[in-house]
Amino acid sequence: MNRIAALSRRRENKRRTFALLCCAILAAAGWRYSTNPVPALGGTLDISPVVIYAPPPAPTVSPLASLVNDSLFGLSGKLRVRFLDKSLSSTFPHLARALDRGPGIYTAESDSAQKPFAFVSLFPFAMKRGDKMGRYRMGFWPAELRLVTSQGYENPQGFIEVTRENQDLFVSEHFRLRDFLTHDQNDVWPKYLVLREELLDKLELVIADLTVRGVPASNVIVMSGFRTPHHNQYGIGEDGGARDSRHQFGDGADIIIDSNRDGRMDDLNFDGRVNTRDAEEILHAVDRVERLYPDLVGGVGTYAAMGPSGPFAHIDVRGYKARWGGSATTKRRSASRPVRAEVASTQGTCRATGASAVLCGVRRARRD
Repeated sequence: MNRIAALSRRRENKRRTFALLCCAILAAAGWRYSTNPVPALGGTLDISPVVIYAPPPAPTVSPLASLVNDSLFGLSGKLRVRFLDKSLSSTFPHLARALDRGPGIYTAESDSAQKPFAFVSLFPFAMKRGDKMGRYRMGFWPAELRLVTSQGYENPQGFIEVTRENQDLFVSEHFRLRDFLTHDQNDVWPKYLVLREELLDKLELVIADLTVRGVPASNVIVMSGFRTPHHNQYGIGEDGGARDSRHQFGDGADIIIDSNRDGRMDDLNFDGRVNTRDAEEILHAVDRVERLYPDLVGGVGTYAAMGPSGPFAHIDVRGYKARWGGSATTKRRSASRPVRAEVASTQGTCRATGASAVLCGVRRARRD
């Protein structure tokens, strides 16, 4: 029996070896013919490789891109966002129809060569419940507590919802959403913001004015932008901020110019010191901008150092002229009168070209 079993195993091993050999031969034959021309009648069919060049995929174009035109970039030409409120809806009704999906931020990128542009549909003021929007504490605006006699102090039309993800959105060439957030409730998201396009336009024009006069202004730090009424009352010093502070309405900002990025106001008048006279350089720039663009008229205040950042300036677009601080109580130095590009471009250190050249003025060799 053992002998018969051994013979059976040997035959089985031979069959397995033969089967494996056949498989190997078939595989080799298949590979051989797959790499050779295919036989055909009258000779061989020479199959040459064909390379198909597909055109590059077309860039994805936002359907909103067609709505972006020069009229949306503001007086400065540097706005990168428009807030969809009643005034914009009436001026550009096609925008209101395109953004009918509710409040939020809608980006419009036409191509890689252009900077992103965004439309922001505001969350209505009526969505505020008590002193909060969602979990974010805002407090009460003056018109919620008493009768106000000026339109400039009515409740905001709505709020921009700011999240961790969208806070870096550029609202203009030099500023992002997060630059204007209230400095409180660090762990609460989303936050809500009130911000006016006119303030962004004015800040950008002030930067342009200083730049064409040889004053570096590439880095502007917003020390305080929007303040919720709650923060304005309880988070600013012992007595709080001004009861009707423009910061609550999104049209005021306290700024320093820190182009050397040392965390302090720069020496803007090049006298070797940093003091309120440097903040007054910002005031003079605002004066020149307001003469050219009276629709942006508002307040300017200069302040001495209150911390490590040094002196600073407040700028707003309240709708009427207001001045306070050191230069409001002393004789103001004469500000340059803005002139047109063909004159300004050859005067002093002003080297503006194009649209920005209108901000140039004939600088005096010496100021009082």
